[in-house]
Amino acid sequence: MANETAPTEFIIMGFSILQQLQFSLFGVFLFTYLCTLVGNIFIIIIVCTDAQLRTPMYFFLGNLSFLDLCYTTTNVPQMLVHLLVERKRISYAGCIVQLYFFLAFVGTECILLAVMAYDRYVAICNPLHYLVIMRKSLCFQLAGTAWASGFLNSAVHTFFTFRLPFCRANQINYFFCDIPPLLKLSCGDTSLNEIILLAAGVFIGWIPFLCIVLSYVYIISTILKIRSTEGRLKAFSTCGSHLTIVLMYYGSSIFTYVRPISSYSLDNDRLISVLYSIVTPMLNPLIYTLRNKDVKGALRKAFMGKLCLQ
Repeated sequence: MANETAPTEFIIMGFSILQQLQFSLFGVFLFTYLCTLVGNIFIIIIVCTDAQLRTPMYFFLGNLSFLDLCYTTTNVPQMLVHLLVERKRISYAGCIVQLYFFLAFVGTECILLAVMAYDRYVAICNPLHYLVIMRKSLCFQLAGTAWASGFLNSAVHTFFTFRLPFCRANQINYFFCDIPPLLKLSCGDTSLNEIILLAAGVFIGWIPFLCIVLSYVYIISTILKIRSTEGRLKAFSTCGSHLTIVLMYYGSSIFTYVRPISSYSLDNDRLISVLYSIVTPMLNPLIYTLRNKDVKGALRKAFMGKLCLQ
């Protein structure tokens, strides 16, 4: 019975194997995090203040930027602290909270990206009925469904993960509390957790991903029917940013969660986790800013407005 006592804290191993690079990694991750904050906050402000961007597409983009802010903030600040201190620890309760919110935001983003694909499908395949179909009430319902599904999915995973015994083993070979390293750490039977992880991965990961693929099949077939080259390029440009983010995000997150635990190698999977939890949120605002004429126009207008005030 004593061996099954839950630990009061976890030791986060993080990047301990790279002791000589701790300060370099701190500088890189701090720069990345600051870029994520500035870029996504800027997108949110532009979407909220520019009247021309008050459309369904940019409403969902604002949600995406807010999500990126949230789920990077659940683990990056603590990771930065752990790169500077010798004893890298997190309380048992803190680990529960971190896992819950991280999974909630990750799951919400999976569904939100599918909602954004549907928005692009309606805009390109049914342009005359776009504003009628994508009315404000439907946009709020779709966004609310994405958020509710993400938090419900996270509650299930968090509950079943922390029902497991850890037998006083408390060294997490990872840089934050996540399902795979915690299941590896447990001394109990994790078969039920693996089933739940794979089942939830189908509903939160694969089904939204297949909806995105189906949407783009219709989108591409519609675009190819456009006779003018300029019209095709304009239609593709409205989807290019979203499609780029989908490929980056889904490629890394599905690889992390939707496979048997026995195939995990935490040392090798760290790089994939860094990609979807740190790098992708930083690139999202850059991708939308560089590839989107409306956002660039809003930025120029805001910049010129400040110059005029000066």
